[in-house]
Amino acid sequence: MMKQAIASAFLVVAAIALPLLIGDNPYVTGILITLLMMATLASAWNIVGGYAGQFSFGHAAYFGAGAYSTMIMLSVFNTNPLVGMATGIVVSSLIALVTGSIVFRLKGHYFALASIAVAEIVRLTVLNLDFTGGAQGILLSDVAFLGLDLNSKNPFYYGMLSCLVVTLGITAYLRRTRTGYYLQAIREDQDAAASLAINIAYYKNKALLISAALTSVVGSIYALYIRFIDTTAVLDLRLSIEILLTAIIGGVGTLWGPLLGAALLVPLAEMLRSNVLGDAMVRIGIVSETSPIGMFFKDGLAHAHVLVYGIITVLCILYLPKGILGLLRRGK
Repeated sequence: MMKQAIASAFLVVAAIALPLLIGDNPYVTGILITLLMMATLASAWNIVGGYAGQFSFGHAAYFGAGAYSTMIMLSVFNTNPLVGMATGIVVSSLIALVTGSIVFRLKGHYFALASIAVAEIVRLTVLNLDFTGGAQGILLSDVAFLGLDLNSKNPFYYGMLSCLVVTLGITAYLRRTRTGYYLQAIREDQDAAASLAINIAYYKNKALLISAALTSVVGSIYALYIRFIDTTAVLDLRLSIEILLTAIIGGVGTLWGPLLGAALLVPLAEMLRSNVLGDAMVRIGIVSETSPIGMFFKDGLAHAHVLVYGIITVLCILYLPKGILGLLRRGK
């Protein structure tokens, strides 16, 4: 326990010092912000998906609730960003309570399909409301908060880092409490847990509520970071899937698995988008630039990161069911 605490403290200190080491490099800082964001979202999802065993495909709804609530409160009511974040937590919690009361009556694949349906209902509702900007979205021209230079990326880096530390701290605390043990019992055998007088619906909803609130805060920070949102950016089904895949590939139901998954997938996605891998394969001579495969690697691979995610996920399910963390533990 002491070794883990020391290692965790070292990682936090290193993460705090990292922007000072890389200097004024917006590109690298942007990648790090995305990495921290995905790690936090996957860790928040892991509370309900990993420990409770309820594989939600609808977490984009809570992310979008935080993003839209913050942008609307700032652009329409000119409030403090913290008020927007608090509003996002309330809205996402209400969505989670309504969602939980409906979809937690279902099990297995039916629950997963129902979570997708709920997220789509939220997306279509936002898309057809006037005060949300509809298909045009919401653009925030300027924002001020506590005298910080929000034109710099560093405040958002530290904001995402704070969210990740808080999320990991809550997860570490929960898994050692009665709630955590009950959630793991529900994950292993729901009927057996019910026979032990565990209130299944209550603990599932509790896990979803915590997960939704944490996801909402990340959505709020992301909205302030990019200053423009629409349904494609913050309510898309692809975001829900990427959150889920990050946790699964890293190690679902573990504390550090989502962070490992994000550390692998975010740089990989960036290399695919910037076509570093495709250009390297052509340059090394693995494939010919004029061949159909070479043309795909050079031009098409930049748009295929979701396909690569899917291939990695299938390989993990077949050969690494406990994710990268499980592999590392097996190698000890």
